[in-house]
Amino acid sequence: MLSHCAVTACCYVFVLVLRLSAAEDFDWTKNDHGSFYYGTFPAGFSWGAGSSAYQTEGAWDQDGKGLSIWDVFSHKKGKILQNDTGDSSCEGYYKVKDDISLMKELKLNHYRFSISWPRIMPTGIRADHVNERGIKYYDELIDNLLENKITPIVTLYHWDLPQVLQEKYGGWQNISMVNHFNEFANLCFERFGNRVKYWITFNNPWVSVEGYETGEHAPGLKLRGTGAYRAAHHIIKVRGLVLYMQNRCMTWQDSLLGISLSGDWGEPVDISNSKDIEAAERYVQFYMGWFATPIFHGDYPQVMKDFIGRKSSQQGLSSSRLPTFSTQEKSYIKGTSDFLGIGHFTTRYVTQKNYPSGRGGSSYFTDRDLAELVDPRWPDPGSEWLYSVPWGFRRLLNFVKTQYGNPLIYVTENGVSEKIMCTELCDDWRIQYFKDYINEMLKAIKDGVNVHGYTAWSLLDKFEWDEGYSERFGLYYVDFRNKNKPRYPKASVQYYKRIIGSNGFPNQREVDSWKRRAIETCSSSNQLLAADPLTSHMEMVTEIVVPTVCTLCILLSAVFLMFLLRRRN
Repeated sequence: MLSHCAVTACCYVFVLVLRLSAAEDFDWTKNDHGSFYYGTFPAGFSWGAGSSAYQTEGAWDQDGKGLSIWDVFSHKKGKILQNDTGDSSCEGYYKVKDDISLMKELKLNHYRFSISWPRIMPTGIRADHVNERGIKYYDELIDNLLENKITPIVTLYHWDLPQVLQEKYGGWQNISMVNHFNEFANLCFERFGNRVKYWITFNNPWVSVEGYETGEHAPGLKLRGTGAYRAAHHIIKVRGLVLYMQNRCMTWQDSLLGISLSGDWGEPVDISNSKDIEAAERYVQFYMGWFATPIFHGDYPQVMKDFIGRKSSQQGLSSSRLPTFSTQEKSYIKGTSDFLGIGHFTTRYVTQKNYPSGRGGSSYFTDRDLAELVDPRWPDPGSEWLYSVPWGFRRLLNFVKTQYGNPLIYVTENGVSEKIMCTELCDDWRIQYFKDYINEMLKAIKDGVNVHGYTAWSLLDKFEWDEGYSERFGLYYVDFRNKNKPRYPKASVQYYKRIIGSNGFPNQREVDSWKRRAIETCSSSNQLLAADPLTSHMEMVTEIVVPTVCTLCILLSAVFLMFLLRRRN
Protein backbone atom coordinates (compact mmCIF):
# COMPACT_ATOMS: atom_id res chain seq x y z
CA MET A 1 0.00 0.00 0.00
CA LEU A 2 1.39 3.39 -0.96
CA SER A 3 1.72 6.20 1.53
CA HIS A 4 -0.47 9.30 1.37
CA CYS A 5 2.59 11.31 0.25
CA ALA A 6 3.21 8.96 -2.66
CA VAL A 7 -0.43 9.01 -3.68
CA THR A 8 -0.66 12.78 -3.78
CA ALA A 9 2.40 12.99 -6.04
CA CYS A 10 0.29 11.89 -8.99
CA CYS A 11 -2.85 13.83 -8.26
CA TYR A 12 -2.16 16.37 -10.99
CA VAL A 13 -2.14 13.57 -13.55
CA PHE A 14 -5.35 12.26 -12.03
CA VAL A 15 -6.90 15.67 -12.44
CA LEU A 16 -6.06 15.71 -16.12
CA VAL A 17 -7.61 12.31 -16.63
CA LEU A 18 -10.78 13.44 -14.86
CA ARG A 19 -10.83 16.56 -17.07
CA LEU A 20 -11.45 18.85 -14.14
CA SER A 21 -11.92 22.16 -15.88
CA ALA A 22 -11.49 24.28 -12.78
CA ALA A 23 -8.57 22.44 -11.22
CA GLU A 24 -6.87 25.71 -10.33
CA ASP A 25 -9.51 26.24 -7.62
CA PHE A 26 -8.37 23.16 -5.73
CA ASP A 27 -4.75 22.13 -5.27
CA TRP A 28 -4.88 18.38 -5.89
CA THR A 29 -1.13 18.07 -5.37
CA LYS A 30 -1.06 19.53 -1.85
CA ASN A 31 -0.57 17.04 0.95
CA ASP A 32 -2.73 18.41 3.75
CA HIS A 33 -4.51 15.20 4.76
CA GLY A 34 -3.63 15.70 8.41
CA SER A 35 -4.15 19.46 8.67
CA PHE A 36 -7.08 21.05 10.48
CA TYR A 37 -8.73 24.29 9.43
CA TYR A 38 -10.20 26.56 12.11
CA GLY A 39 -13.04 28.67 10.83
CA THR A 40 -16.81 28.91 10.59
CA PHE A 41 -19.41 28.09 7.96
CA PRO A 42 -21.30 30.73 5.99
CA ALA A 43 -24.20 32.46 7.75
CA GLY A 44 -27.41 30.52 7.27
CA PHE A 45 -25.67 27.16 6.86
CA SER A 46 -28.20 24.45 7.79
CA TRP A 47 -27.37 21.69 10.28
CA GLY A 48 -29.52 18.58 10.53
CA ALA A 49 -29.87 14.86 11.10
CA GLY A 50 -31.67 12.17 9.17
CA SER A 51 -33.64 8.94 9.15
CA SER A 52 -35.81 6.86 6.82
CA ALA A 53 -39.30 5.41 7.20
CA TYR A 54 -38.64 1.67 7.19
CA GLN A 55 -35.57 2.00 9.41
CA THR A 56 -37.27 3.91 12.21
CA GLU A 57 -41.08 4.01 12.08
CA GLY A 58 -42.05 0.47 13.03
CA ALA A 59 -45.84 0.00 13.02
CA TRP A 60 -45.34 -2.07 9.90
CA ASP A 61 -48.93 -3.33 9.72
CA GLN A 62 -50.81 -0.67 11.68
CA ASP A 63 -53.43 1.93 10.75
CA GLY A 64 -53.99 0.70 7.21
CA LYS A 65 -50.38 0.57 6.04
CA GLY A 66 -49.71 -1.80 3.13
CA LEU A 67 -46.76 -4.15 2.79
CA SER A 68 -43.47 -2.90 1.38
CA ILE A 69 -40.81 -5.00 -0.30
CA TRP A 70 -38.75 -4.65 2.88
CA ASP A 71 -41.59 -5.93 5.06
CA VAL A 72 -41.69 -9.07 2.93
CA PHE A 73 -37.93 -9.44 2.40
CA SER A 74 -37.01 -9.09 6.09
CA HIS A 75 -39.49 -11.79 7.07
CA LYS A 76 -37.72 -14.37 4.90
CA LYS A 77 -35.42 -16.46 7.08
CA GLY A 78 -31.74 -15.93 6.49
CA LYS A 79 -32.03 -12.64 4.58
CA ILE A 80 -31.23 -10.37 7.55
CA LEU A 81 -28.55 -10.88 10.18
CA GLN A 82 -30.08 -12.70 13.17
CA ASN A 83 -33.39 -12.63 11.27
CA ASP A 84 -34.11 -9.11 12.48
CA THR A 85 -36.96 -7.12 10.95
CA GLY A 86 -38.09 -3.50 10.97
CA ASP A 87 -41.51 -4.48 12.35
CA SER A 88 -41.17 -2.27 15.42
CA SER A 89 -37.68 -0.77 15.02
CA CYS A 90 -37.53 2.54 16.95
CA GLU A 91 -41.33 2.82 17.19
CA GLY A 92 -40.91 6.26 15.62
CA TYR A 93 -44.52 6.14 14.41
CA TYR A 94 -45.63 6.59 18.02
CA LYS A 95 -42.84 8.90 19.20
CA VAL A 96 -43.07 11.99 17.01
CA LYS A 97 -43.02 14.51 19.85
CA ASP A 98 -40.36 12.59 21.78
CA ASP A 99 -38.00 12.53 18.81
CA ILE A 100 -38.59 16.18 17.97
CA SER A 101 -37.58 17.01 21.54
CA LEU A 102 -34.26 15.27 20.80
CA MET A 103 -33.88 17.43 17.70
CA LYS A 104 -34.54 20.55 19.78
CA GLU A 105 -31.89 19.43 22.25
CA LEU A 106 -29.44 19.21 19.34
CA LYS A 107 -30.61 22.62 18.05
CA LEU A 108 -31.09 21.21 14.55
CA ASN A 109 -32.06 23.50 11.68
CA HIS A 110 -33.50 20.67 9.58
CA TYR A 111 -34.60 17.07 9.81
CA ARG A 112 -34.51 14.70 6.87
CA PHE A 113 -37.02 11.85 6.81
CA SER A 114 -38.81 9.75 4.19
CA ILE A 115 -42.46 9.07 3.46
CA SER A 116 -43.46 5.42 3.35
CA TRP A 117 -45.21 4.95 0.01
CA PRO A 118 -47.31 1.96 1.24
CA ARG A 119 -48.29 3.84 4.41
CA ILE A 120 -50.23 6.45 2.42
CA MET A 121 -50.99 4.34 -0.70
CA PRO A 122 -51.20 0.72 0.57
CA THR A 123 -51.08 -0.93 -2.87
CA GLY A 124 -48.94 1.79 -4.44
CA ILE A 125 -51.81 2.70 -6.76
CA ARG A 126 -53.69 5.88 -5.97
CA ALA A 127 -56.95 4.77 -7.56
CA ASP A 128 -57.08 1.77 -5.21
CA HIS A 129 -56.93 3.62 -1.92
CA VAL A 130 -55.38 6.61 -0.15
CA ASN A 131 -54.79 5.88 3.53
CA GLU A 132 -55.83 8.99 5.44
CA ARG A 133 -54.41 7.66 8.71
CA GLY A 134 -50.99 7.52 7.08
CA ILE A 135 -51.45 11.06 5.75
CA LYS A 136 -52.37 12.18 9.28
CA TYR A 137 -49.12 10.77 10.69
CA TYR A 138 -46.97 12.77 8.28
CA ASP A 139 -49.15 15.86 8.81
CA GLU A 140 -48.43 15.61 12.52
CA LEU A 141 -44.71 15.10 11.95
CA ILE A 142 -44.38 18.04 9.54
CA ASP A 143 -46.51 20.37 11.67
CA ASN A 144 -44.56 19.57 14.84
CA LEU A 145 -41.25 20.15 13.08
CA LEU A 146 -42.38 23.55 11.83
CA GLU A 147 -43.78 24.52 15.23
CA ASN A 148 -40.31 23.88 16.63
CA LYS A 149 -38.62 25.84 13.82
CA ILE A 150 -37.07 22.71 12.25
CA THR A 151 -37.22 22.58 8.45
CA PRO A 152 -38.50 19.27 7.03
CA ILE A 153 -36.48 17.82 4.15
CA VAL A 154 -38.63 15.04 2.73
CA THR A 155 -37.44 12.01 0.78
CA LEU A 156 -40.14 10.45 -1.37
CA TYR A 157 -38.46 7.09 -1.93
CA HIS A 158 -36.05 5.44 0.48
CA TRP A 159 -36.27 1.90 -0.91
CA ASP A 160 -39.64 0.77 0.54
CA LEU A 161 -41.58 0.05 -2.66
CA PRO A 162 -45.16 -1.22 -2.14
CA GLN A 163 -45.10 -5.02 -2.39
CA VAL A 164 -48.15 -5.06 -4.68
CA LEU A 165 -46.20 -3.15 -7.33
CA GLN A 166 -43.34 -5.64 -7.04
CA GLU A 167 -45.62 -8.65 -7.39
CA LYS A 168 -47.88 -7.22 -10.08
CA TYR A 169 -45.36 -5.44 -12.31
CA GLY A 170 -41.88 -6.56 -11.24
CA GLY A 171 -41.11 -3.32 -9.41
CA TRP A 172 -38.41 -1.09 -10.89
CA GLN A 173 -37.80 -3.57 -13.69
CA ASN A 174 -41.03 -2.30 -15.26
CA ILE A 175 -41.41 1.07 -17.00
CA SER A 176 -44.90 1.37 -15.47
CA MET A 177 -43.21 2.41 -12.20
CA VAL A 178 -42.66 5.82 -13.80
CA ASN A 179 -46.39 6.57 -13.77
CA HIS A 180 -47.06 4.93 -10.40
CA PHE A 181 -44.30 6.90 -8.72
CA ASN A 182 -45.54 10.10 -10.34
CA GLU A 183 -48.98 9.50 -8.78
CA PHE A 184 -47.38 8.99 -5.39
CA ALA A 185 -45.21 12.12 -5.74
CA ASN A 186 -48.18 14.23 -6.80
CA LEU A 187 -50.20 13.05 -3.79
CA CYS A 188 -47.34 14.12 -1.51
CA PHE A 189 -47.05 17.49 -3.26
CA GLU A 190 -50.80 18.04 -2.90
CA ARG A 191 -51.05 17.10 0.77
CA PHE A 192 -47.72 18.37 2.14
CA GLY A 193 -46.39 20.80 -0.47
CA ASN A 194 -47.79 23.90 1.26
CA ARG A 195 -45.42 23.19 4.18
CA VAL A 196 -42.50 21.29 2.64
CA LYS A 197 -40.02 23.28 0.55
CA TYR A 198 -37.24 20.70 0.14
CA TRP A 199 -38.02 17.43 -1.66
CA ILE A 200 -35.67 14.55 -2.44
CA THR A 201 -37.10 12.18 -5.02
CA PHE A 202 -34.80 9.17 -4.43
CA ASN A 203 -32.27 8.17 -1.84
CA ASN A 204 -29.16 6.53 -3.28
CA PRO A 205 -30.57 4.77 -6.35
CA TRP A 206 -27.20 2.98 -6.62
CA VAL A 207 -28.72 0.47 -4.20
CA SER A 208 -30.45 -1.00 -7.27
CA VAL A 209 -27.25 -3.06 -7.44
CA GLU A 210 -28.07 -4.71 -4.12
CA GLY A 211 -31.77 -5.13 -4.85
CA TYR A 212 -31.62 -6.35 -8.46
CA GLU A 213 -28.02 -7.55 -8.98
CA THR A 214 -26.70 -9.22 -5.81
CA GLY A 215 -30.03 -9.86 -4.06
CA GLU A 216 -28.68 -8.65 -0.71
CA HIS A 217 -31.46 -6.07 -0.37
CA ALA A 218 -35.17 -6.13 -1.13
CA PRO A 219 -36.66 -7.34 -3.39
CA GLY A 220 -33.77 -9.82 -3.42
CA LEU A 221 -33.44 -10.43 -7.18
CA LYS A 222 -30.21 -11.61 -8.81
CA LEU A 223 -30.44 -10.32 -12.38
CA ARG A 224 -26.72 -10.18 -13.06
CA GLY A 225 -25.54 -7.63 -15.54
CA THR A 226 -29.01 -6.30 -16.42
CA GLY A 227 -31.30 -5.84 -13.41
CA ALA A 228 -29.55 -2.90 -11.76
CA TYR A 229 -29.09 -1.04 -15.06
CA ARG A 230 -32.75 -1.44 -15.98
CA ALA A 231 -33.99 -0.36 -12.53
CA ALA A 232 -31.69 2.66 -12.52
CA HIS A 233 -32.82 3.63 -16.01
CA HIS A 234 -36.45 3.77 -14.93
CA ILE A 235 -35.59 5.70 -11.77
CA ILE A 236 -33.75 8.35 -13.80
CA LYS A 237 -36.73 8.63 -16.16
CA VAL A 238 -39.04 9.14 -13.18
CA ARG A 239 -37.10 12.20 -12.07
CA GLY A 240 -37.67 13.97 -15.35
CA LEU A 241 -41.41 13.32 -15.32
CA VAL A 242 -41.84 14.32 -11.66
CA LEU A 243 -40.07 17.64 -12.21
CA TYR A 244 -42.09 18.25 -15.38
CA MET A 245 -45.36 17.63 -13.53
CA GLN A 246 -44.26 19.69 -10.53
CA ASN A 247 -43.39 22.66 -12.72
CA ARG A 248 -46.87 22.52 -14.28
CA CYS A 249 -48.37 22.97 -10.82
CA MET A 250 -47.85 26.64 -9.94
CA THR A 251 -48.60 26.02 -6.25
CA TRP A 252 -45.21 24.39 -5.68
CA GLN A 253 -43.06 26.71 -7.78
CA ASP A 254 -41.15 27.97 -4.73
CA SER A 255 -40.10 24.48 -3.58
CA LEU A 256 -36.78 22.81 -4.42
CA LEU A 257 -36.57 19.31 -5.87
CA GLY A 258 -33.38 17.26 -5.67
CA ILE A 259 -31.98 13.76 -5.44
CA SER A 260 -29.63 12.17 -2.89
CA LEU A 261 -26.73 10.29 -4.49
CA SER A 262 -24.22 8.30 -2.49
CA GLY A 263 -20.62 8.05 -3.55
CA ASP A 264 -17.33 6.86 -2.11
CA TRP A 265 -14.19 8.59 -3.31
CA GLY A 266 -11.66 6.56 -5.33
CA GLU A 267 -7.89 7.19 -5.40
CA PRO A 268 -5.49 5.36 -7.76
CA VAL A 269 -3.23 2.80 -6.10
CA ASP A 270 -0.29 2.98 -8.51
CA ILE A 271 0.43 6.62 -9.25
CA SER A 272 2.72 5.73 -12.12
CA ASN A 273 0.19 3.51 -13.86
CA SER A 274 -2.24 5.30 -16.18
CA LYS A 275 -4.53 2.25 -16.07
CA ASP A 276 -4.99 2.65 -12.32
CA ILE A 277 -5.63 6.37 -12.74
CA GLU A 278 -8.32 5.60 -15.30
CA ALA A 279 -9.74 2.88 -13.02
CA ALA A 280 -10.11 5.43 -10.22
CA GLU A 281 -12.12 7.65 -12.55
CA ARG A 282 -14.31 4.70 -13.56
CA TYR A 283 -14.95 3.92 -9.90
CA VAL A 284 -16.41 7.38 -9.30
CA GLN A 285 -18.30 7.46 -12.61
CA PHE A 286 -19.87 4.00 -12.13
CA TYR A 287 -20.92 5.06 -8.62
CA MET A 288 -22.12 8.67 -8.46
CA GLY A 289 -21.67 9.55 -12.14
CA TRP A 290 -24.11 6.81 -13.14
CA PHE A 291 -26.94 9.08 -11.93
CA ALA A 292 -25.40 12.54 -11.67
CA THR A 293 -24.20 12.70 -15.29
CA PRO A 294 -27.67 12.10 -16.85
CA ILE A 295 -29.20 14.62 -14.44
CA PHE A 296 -26.65 17.34 -15.19
CA HIS A 297 -25.56 16.47 -18.74
CA GLY A 298 -28.44 14.42 -20.17
CA ASP A 299 -26.81 11.00 -20.66
CA TYR A 300 -24.76 8.30 -18.98
CA PRO A 301 -21.00 8.79 -18.46
CA GLN A 302 -19.13 7.94 -21.65
CA VAL A 303 -16.91 5.49 -19.78
CA MET A 304 -19.98 3.47 -18.71
CA LYS A 305 -21.33 3.39 -22.26
CA ASP A 306 -17.93 2.32 -23.60
CA PHE A 307 -17.15 -0.42 -21.09
CA ILE A 308 -20.62 -1.96 -20.82
CA GLY A 309 -21.15 -1.71 -24.58
CA ARG A 310 -17.85 -3.43 -25.35
CA LYS A 311 -18.41 -6.22 -22.84
CA SER A 312 -21.94 -6.74 -24.13
CA SER A 313 -20.57 -7.10 -27.66
CA GLN A 314 -17.95 -9.58 -26.47
CA GLN A 315 -20.79 -11.62 -24.96
CA GLY A 316 -22.41 -11.82 -28.37
CA LEU A 317 -25.27 -9.48 -27.50
CA SER A 318 -26.78 -7.35 -30.25
CA SER A 319 -27.06 -4.27 -28.01
CA SER A 320 -25.55 -2.95 -24.81
CA ARG A 321 -26.85 -4.14 -21.46
CA LEU A 322 -26.86 -0.46 -20.47
CA PRO A 323 -30.17 0.99 -21.72
CA THR A 324 -30.21 4.13 -23.84
CA PHE A 325 -32.18 7.36 -23.60
CA SER A 326 -34.06 8.76 -26.56
CA THR A 327 -33.36 12.32 -27.67
CA GLN A 328 -36.61 13.45 -26.07
CA GLU A 329 -35.81 11.68 -22.80
CA LYS A 330 -32.39 13.30 -22.64
CA SER A 331 -33.98 16.72 -23.04
CA TYR A 332 -36.31 16.38 -20.04
CA ILE A 333 -33.88 14.41 -17.83
CA LYS A 334 -31.14 17.04 -18.08
CA GLY A 335 -31.37 19.74 -15.45
CA THR A 336 -33.87 17.94 -13.21
CA SER A 337 -32.29 18.88 -9.88
CA ASP A 338 -32.56 22.20 -8.10
CA PHE A 339 -29.95 20.83 -5.69
CA LEU A 340 -27.81 17.74 -5.35
CA GLY A 341 -27.94 15.72 -2.16
CA ILE A 342 -24.69 13.89 -1.43
CA GLY A 343 -24.35 10.89 0.84
CA HIS A 344 -20.74 10.04 1.62
CA PHE A 345 -19.15 7.72 4.15
CA THR A 346 -15.73 6.44 3.07
CA THR A 347 -12.96 6.16 0.43
CA ARG A 348 -11.21 3.36 -1.46
CA TYR A 349 -7.93 2.97 -3.26
CA VAL A 350 -8.61 1.67 -6.76
CA THR A 351 -6.50 -0.38 -9.16
CA GLN A 352 -6.99 -1.77 -12.66
CA LYS A 353 -8.21 -5.37 -12.79
CA ASN A 354 -9.38 -7.03 -16.01
CA TYR A 355 -12.42 -9.30 -15.94
CA PRO A 356 -12.99 -11.48 -19.03
CA SER A 357 -16.37 -11.16 -20.71
CA GLY A 358 -17.99 -14.55 -20.82
CA ARG A 359 -21.58 -15.18 -21.87
CA GLY A 360 -23.74 -14.74 -18.78
CA GLY A 361 -20.69 -13.96 -16.64
CA SER A 362 -20.77 -10.18 -16.54
CA SER A 363 -22.11 -8.04 -13.73
CA TYR A 364 -22.03 -4.43 -12.62
CA PHE A 365 -18.85 -5.16 -10.68
CA THR A 366 -16.97 -6.93 -13.47
CA ASP A 367 -18.08 -4.31 -16.00
CA ARG A 368 -15.88 -1.76 -14.21
CA ASP A 369 -12.59 -3.70 -14.59
CA LEU A 370 -11.22 -2.56 -11.24
CA ALA A 371 -10.49 -3.71 -7.72
CA GLU A 372 -11.00 -1.81 -4.46
CA LEU A 373 -8.41 -1.72 -1.67
CA VAL A 374 -8.16 -0.15 1.77
CA ASP A 375 -5.22 1.13 3.79
CA PRO A 376 -4.89 -0.96 6.99
CA ARG A 377 -3.98 2.24 8.85
CA TRP A 378 -7.42 3.75 8.23
CA PRO A 379 -9.54 3.80 11.41
CA ASP A 380 -12.14 1.03 11.38
CA PRO A 381 -14.93 1.11 14.00
CA GLY A 382 -15.97 -2.45 13.23
CA SER A 383 -18.15 -2.22 10.12
CA GLU A 384 -16.66 -4.22 7.28
CA TRP A 385 -17.09 -1.45 4.69
CA LEU A 386 -16.74 1.88 6.51
CA TYR A 387 -13.26 3.30 7.13
CA SER A 388 -12.57 6.86 8.27
CA VAL A 389 -10.79 8.65 5.40
CA PRO A 390 -11.77 12.33 5.81
CA TRP A 391 -9.65 13.75 2.98
CA GLY A 392 -11.68 11.77 0.44
CA PHE A 393 -14.76 13.83 1.32
CA ARG A 394 -13.15 17.10 0.25
CA ARG A 395 -11.98 15.52 -2.99
CA LEU A 396 -15.44 14.17 -3.81
CA LEU A 397 -17.06 17.56 -3.18
CA ASN A 398 -14.52 19.27 -5.45
CA PHE A 399 -15.11 16.61 -8.10
CA VAL A 400 -18.85 17.40 -8.05
CA LYS A 401 -18.07 21.10 -8.31
CA THR A 402 -15.95 20.75 -11.41
CA GLN A 403 -17.85 17.97 -13.17
CA TYR A 404 -21.37 19.32 -12.75
CA GLY A 405 -21.00 23.11 -12.77
CA ASN A 406 -20.79 23.72 -9.02
CA PRO A 407 -24.43 22.86 -8.18
CA LEU A 408 -26.19 23.72 -4.94
CA ILE A 409 -25.27 20.87 -2.56
CA TYR A 410 -26.82 19.55 0.62
CA VAL A 411 -24.91 16.77 2.35
CA THR A 412 -27.79 14.39 3.00
CA GLU A 413 -25.92 11.54 4.73
CA ASN A 414 -22.60 11.43 6.53
CA GLY A 415 -21.73 9.45 9.62
CA VAL A 416 -20.08 6.37 11.03
CA SER A 417 -21.43 3.16 12.51
CA GLU A 418 -20.11 0.74 15.05
CA LYS A 419 -20.70 -2.92 15.70
CA ILE A 420 -20.78 -2.98 19.48
CA MET A 421 -23.47 -5.18 20.94
CA CYS A 422 -22.98 -3.94 24.49
CA THR A 423 -24.03 -0.49 25.66
CA GLU A 424 -21.47 2.24 24.90
CA LEU A 425 -22.50 5.87 24.97
CA CYS A 426 -19.01 7.39 25.02
CA ASP A 427 -18.52 7.14 21.25
CA ASP A 428 -15.20 8.96 20.94
CA TRP A 429 -14.59 7.43 17.46
CA ARG A 430 -17.80 9.03 16.17
CA ILE A 431 -16.77 12.36 17.65
CA GLN A 432 -13.46 12.13 15.78
CA TYR A 433 -15.21 11.13 12.56
CA PHE A 434 -17.63 14.07 12.68
CA LYS A 435 -14.84 16.48 13.58
CA ASP A 436 -12.63 15.40 10.68
CA TYR A 437 -15.30 14.99 8.00
CA ILE A 438 -17.12 18.22 8.80
CA ASN A 439 -13.79 20.02 8.75
CA GLU A 440 -13.03 18.63 5.28
CA MET A 441 -16.44 19.92 4.18
CA LEU A 442 -15.50 23.34 5.56
CA LYS A 443 -12.27 23.22 3.53
CA ALA A 444 -14.32 22.34 0.43
CA ILE A 445 -16.50 25.39 0.98
CA LYS A 446 -13.33 27.45 1.24
CA ASP A 447 -12.37 25.88 -2.13
CA GLY A 448 -15.57 27.34 -3.55
CA VAL A 449 -17.83 24.27 -3.40
CA ASN A 450 -21.47 25.36 -3.05
CA VAL A 451 -22.49 23.39 0.09
CA HIS A 452 -25.47 24.85 1.97
CA GLY A 453 -26.28 22.17 4.54
CA TYR A 454 -25.09 19.07 6.38
CA THR A 455 -27.12 16.09 7.62
CA ALA A 456 -25.59 13.82 10.26
CA TRP A 457 -26.50 10.19 9.68
CA SER A 458 -28.34 9.34 11.74
CA LEU A 459 -30.48 10.80 14.52
CA LEU A 460 -31.20 7.37 16.06
CA ASP A 461 -29.82 3.87 16.02
CA LYS A 462 -32.15 1.97 13.69
CA PHE A 463 -32.70 -1.05 11.47
CA GLU A 464 -29.65 -1.25 9.17
CA TRP A 465 -31.04 -3.25 6.28
CA ASP A 466 -29.33 -6.65 5.86
CA GLU A 467 -27.24 -5.97 9.00
CA GLY A 468 -30.35 -5.75 11.16
CA TYR A 469 -29.64 -4.12 14.53
CA SER A 470 -26.00 -5.20 14.70
CA GLU A 471 -24.78 -1.92 13.19
CA ARG A 472 -25.48 1.45 14.84
CA PHE A 473 -25.22 4.89 13.22
CA GLY A 474 -27.21 6.90 15.75
CA LEU A 475 -26.36 9.99 17.71
CA TYR A 476 -28.89 8.56 20.15
CA TYR A 477 -28.63 5.01 21.41
CA VAL A 478 -31.88 3.03 21.16
CA ASP A 479 -32.43 0.10 23.53
CA PHE A 480 -34.13 -2.35 21.16
CA ARG A 481 -34.50 -4.93 23.96
CA ASN A 482 -36.94 -2.69 25.76
CA LYS A 483 -40.47 -2.64 24.31
CA ASN A 484 -40.63 1.14 24.86
CA LYS A 485 -37.47 1.68 22.76
CA PRO A 486 -35.98 4.40 25.01
CA ARG A 487 -33.38 6.77 23.54
CA TYR A 488 -30.13 7.73 25.28
CA PRO A 489 -27.75 10.49 24.10
CA LYS A 490 -24.27 9.42 23.11
CA ALA A 491 -21.29 11.72 23.65
CA SER A 492 -21.44 12.66 19.97
CA VAL A 493 -24.73 14.47 20.66
CA GLN A 494 -22.96 17.05 22.80
CA TYR A 495 -20.07 17.34 20.35
CA TYR A 496 -22.29 17.83 17.30
CA LYS A 497 -24.38 20.31 19.28
CA ARG A 498 -21.27 22.42 19.92
CA ILE A 499 -20.35 22.39 16.23
CA ILE A 500 -23.87 23.59 15.42
CA GLY A 501 -23.79 26.23 18.14
CA SER A 502 -20.46 27.59 16.91
CA ASN A 503 -21.36 27.10 13.22
CA GLY A 504 -18.00 25.38 12.76
CA PHE A 505 -14.68 25.38 14.55
CA PRO A 506 -13.95 28.86 15.96
CA ASN A 507 -10.48 28.30 17.49
CA GLN A 508 -8.22 25.51 18.68
CA ARG A 509 -8.58 26.18 22.39
CA GLU A 510 -12.36 25.96 22.33
CA VAL A 511 -12.52 22.97 19.98
CA ASP A 512 -9.99 21.03 22.06
CA SER A 513 -12.30 21.28 25.08
CA TRP A 514 -15.38 19.96 23.27
CA LYS A 515 -14.45 16.29 23.27
CA ARG A 516 -13.49 16.29 26.95
CA ARG A 517 -16.79 17.91 27.92
CA ALA A 518 -18.77 15.56 25.70
CA ILE A 519 -17.16 12.48 27.24
CA GLU A 520 -17.80 13.83 30.73
CA THR A 521 -21.51 14.28 30.01
CA CYS A 522 -21.92 10.73 28.72
CA SER A 523 -20.15 9.01 31.63
CA SER A 524 -23.00 9.26 34.14
CA SER A 525 -25.54 8.19 31.50
CA ASN A 526 -23.33 5.28 30.57
CA GLN A 527 -23.22 4.09 34.17
CA LEU A 528 -26.99 4.39 34.45
CA LEU A 529 -27.57 2.49 31.21
CA ALA A 530 -25.16 -0.23 32.34
CA ALA A 531 -27.82 -1.21 34.86
CA ASP A 532 -30.36 -1.85 32.11
CA PRO A 533 -29.39 -5.51 31.58
CA LEU A 534 -30.09 -6.09 35.28
CA THR A 535 -33.41 -4.28 34.96
CA SER A 536 -34.28 -6.41 31.94
CA HIS A 537 -33.26 -9.49 33.91
CA MET A 538 -35.48 -8.49 36.82
CA GLU A 539 -38.37 -7.88 34.41
CA MET A 540 -37.84 -11.39 33.09
CA VAL A 541 -37.77 -12.77 36.66
CA THR A 542 -40.98 -10.92 37.51
CA GLU A 543 -42.86 -11.67 34.30
CA ILE A 544 -41.68 -15.20 33.53
CA VAL A 545 -39.73 -16.89 36.31
CA VAL A 546 -41.91 -15.93 39.27
CA PRO A 547 -45.21 -17.03 37.69
CA THR A 548 -43.58 -20.25 36.54
CA VAL A 549 -42.23 -21.02 40.01
CA CYS A 550 -45.59 -20.23 41.58
CA THR A 551 -47.32 -22.56 39.16
CA LEU A 552 -44.85 -25.33 39.95
CA CYS A 553 -45.35 -24.78 43.67
CA ILE A 554 -49.11 -25.11 43.29
CA LEU A 555 -48.72 -28.29 41.25
CA LEU A 556 -46.27 -29.80 43.73
CA SER A 557 -48.54 -28.91 46.61
CA ALA A 558 -51.45 -30.59 44.87
CA VAL A 559 -49.39 -33.70 44.20
CA PHE A 560 -48.22 -33.80 47.83
CA LEU A 561 -51.79 -33.37 49.10
CA MET A 562 -53.00 -36.21 46.87
CA PHE A 563 -50.15 -38.37 48.18
CA LEU A 564 -51.20 -37.72 51.82
CA LEU A 565 -54.87 -38.42 51.09
CA ARG A 566 -54.00 -41.75 49.46
CA ARG A 567 -51.87 -42.77 52.47
CA ARG A 568 -54.76 -42.01 54.85
CA ASN A 569 -57.12 -44.08 52.73
